[in-house]
Amino acid sequence: MAIRNLFLSYPELCLAISCFFLVFFYYKTTKKSQLPTNWPVVGMLPAIIANIGHLHEWVTEALKEAGCTFKFHGPWFLNMDFLVTCDPANVNHIFNVNFSNYPKGDEFIEIFDILGDGIFNADYDSWKIQRKRAHGAMSSNNFRGFVAKCSEDKVANALFPLMHKMAKEGCPVDLQDVFLRLTFDLTSKLVFGVDPGCLSEGFPTIPFARAMDDAMEALFFRHIVPPPWWKLMRWLNIGKERKLHDAWGVIDDFVAQNIEKKKEGKIYGEDLLTSYMEEDSKETNDKFLRDTTVNLMLAGRDTTGVALTWLFWLLANNPEVKSKILDELRENSNEKTHDISKMVYLHAALCECLRLYPSVPFEHKGAVKTEDLPSGKAKSHEKILFSTYSMGRMEGVWGEDCSEFKPERWISEKGRLRHEPSYKFLSFNCGPRTCLGKDIAFTQMKIVAAAMISKFDVELVKGHVVEPKHSIILHMKDGLLVRVKERGELMENGKL
Repeated sequence: MAIRNLFLSYPELCLAISCFFLVFFYYKTTKKSQLPTNWPVVGMLPAIIANIGHLHEWVTEALKEAGCTFKFHGPWFLNMDFLVTCDPANVNHIFNVNFSNYPKGDEFIEIFDILGDGIFNADYDSWKIQRKRAHGAMSSNNFRGFVAKCSEDKVANALFPLMHKMAKEGCPVDLQDVFLRLTFDLTSKLVFGVDPGCLSEGFPTIPFARAMDDAMEALFFRHIVPPPWWKLMRWLNIGKERKLHDAWGVIDDFVAQNIEKKKEGKIYGEDLLTSYMEEDSKETNDKFLRDTTVNLMLAGRDTTGVALTWLFWLLANNPEVKSKILDELRENSNEKTHDISKMVYLHAALCECLRLYPSVPFEHKGAVKTEDLPSGKAKSHEKILFSTYSMGRMEGVWGEDCSEFKPERWISEKGRLRHEPSYKFLSFNCGPRTCLGKDIAFTQMKIVAAAMISKFDVELVKGHVVEPKHSIILHMKDGLLVRVKERGELMENGKL
């Protein structure tokens, strides 16, 4: 009776909803091509809904079929049209050749509003000033030494005791959770000079870490629904937008507390917040410090933790690669530490991991002026979406073995690291916006990976499904369940 009354009262609305679901089910049951159909009114939105469970894989197949670039048309009048590409020639043109025509833009800033006026959202002069200051803070020898020391101390005093305990108990552990807690503590130490103790026994819940997770889920949601939808949800303060609003408050409180402690002299060290506060600059106010530190936390915590997670999953599935890393570790170690600067194969394995599973699986920009690209056309004010996840799976870019995990592709005949242009390997961005923390990230990842691989063996829990999570960072949806064993014990049993 209620449905009948609704139909009689709002026949146009019911007809539109019925047509949408008819199109959706037709698409779901009959579509063979991976390229989305541009339907009247709803555009290509049914394709996203039909493939939401495996979005990255579907985009990859669509790009393969389209030749690395296709135009996505959203529902009419909802400003959801954009160019999707993983063509290195397009990346080089947009990120390098004509960089000035492709700023982050107002739409990017609106989606990532939680980042404020920080370096990720900044364009033009503001970006140049912030990048110069960030480069000065991160490139000093003191800070580089601080990174290495913090990483080594955290591994020795927190990660090792935890792993020894897990190995002794023999119970499954979510390695993604472990690595994200580790990198959260490390990044907080590097940015604020504070270790929250997220990796402590019992795995305490840290509100700031949980808030960042909620924020990233909401930001991903903003990418896949029409802008008016999430803006209405933001106005009504419901759903993902309410979680983002609550997370925003927690993040601001955490940052404000640490800034205040710095001002009172309760925290002091080689961290980035101290470095920024010591600079004599009129721009260094509380809002600048808040936006800068939030940007740095987002850049450093999840990207490194997620990369380590995918690396250990790949190593568990490719034991021959793990054996080669062990050989390299034995050749470049003394009684107390590993010389990570000489570990070419480990570095290559990390690059190969990031090629297949980039921590940031997509990025987008907007064109100021219309122009032809090497493939496709960028219209004025149109969004351009780059799939770094798909680029690593293109035969035309990486060869017929692109889906294989082969660190050897990064090593030259002379045994040195092979350089690949950043527009082909986009994990650390490209051109003038290349990630300033690239070397820091590799230092952290190599210290953690070398220590873990040398001391422990990681076995996947049978039946545990690994798939990407819906987030702006390539988390594993249900974590990485493993069992940890002492490597010394395995050697005694003749398993190595």
